[in-house]
Amino acid sequence: MKANILNLKGEKIKTIDLPIQFEEPFHPNIIKRAVQVILTNLRQKYGAKPEAGKRASAELSRRRRKYRGSYGFGISRVPRKILWRRGRRFGWAAAFAPGTVSGRRAHPPKASKEWNKKINTKERRKAIRSALSATNNKELVTKRGHVVNIELPIIFESKLETISKTKEIQSILSKLLNEELKRSSIKKIRAGKGTRRGRKYKKKKGPLIVVSKNCPLVNSAKNIPGIDVCTINLLNANLLAPGTEPGRLTIFTEDSIEKLRGGLFL
Repeated sequence: MKANILNLKGEKIKTIDLPIQFEEPFHPNIIKRAVQVILTNLRQKYGAKPEAGKRASAELSRRRRKYRGSYGFGISRVPRKILWRRGRRFGWAAAFAPGTVSGRRAHPPKASKEWNKKINTKERRKAIRSALSATNNKELVTKRGHVVNIELPIIFESKLETISKTKEIQSILSKLLNEELKRSSIKKIRAGKGTRRGRKYKKKKGPLIVVSKNCPLVNSAKNIPGIDVCTINLLNANLLAPGTEPGRLTIFTEDSIEKLRGGLFL
C-alpha cells in the first residue's frame, strides 16, 4: 500500500510504502471493546462516606422495665435518639434508619467498588492496528463527520514536528483542512439543552496528529480546538476511535511512520 509524503506547503514530494499495520482487517467490535476498557479505567471512584448517617447515638431498648427504653409507650420500633429528658419521660427523634432525618442511605454507592477492566495484550494491539487501518478508509472518515478533500492517509515530512508556534501549524493545516478546522471549532449551545448541565460550549473532535517523539509541535498544536497530539508509542484505540467510532482523521509525520515500521503494535 502506497502513500504520499507532503511538505509544509501541502505539495507531494515522494511516495513511500505504508507499514503492515495499515493492512489489518477492520474489526469494529474489537475496537469498541478496547475503547470501553480505556474509558472504564479512567472512571473516578466515588461513594458515600462509610459512617455517613451512622454517627448518631440512636440505640433504643425494647426491654421491659428498662427506664431509658420505649417499652409500653406504643411507638414503632424505629431507632431513636434522645433529645430531652424529664425524669422517666424522654423526647425522642428518629435517627440512623433509612428514611429518617439525617439517617443513613439504604444502598449508597461505595467507593470500594472496583471499576477497572482488563484486556488481552494481543487484543489491545489488534484493536490499535484495526483503528489505524480505519483512518485510511475515506468512507469511515467521512461517516464520522470529517471534511476530507485530499487522499488518505495524510503524511507530512518530519519538519512538521519542529513547528513551535500555533499560528504556523494552523496556517499549514488550513490549506488542506480549512473546512475541517471550522467544523471542530468551539460552538456555543442554545438555551434549553437540559442534558448539557451547565456546559454551554461544545467542541467536536478534530484531527489527531501523530508524532515520533516529544517535540515542539506537541505544545503548539494542542491549542487548536478539537486537535489532539500524540506520540506514536502512546497511541491507543481511544485516540484513534473516540466514542468507539473508528475513522478519525489522522495526520502522521514521516518519522512516526518509520517508528511504526519498526514493529510497534505487532
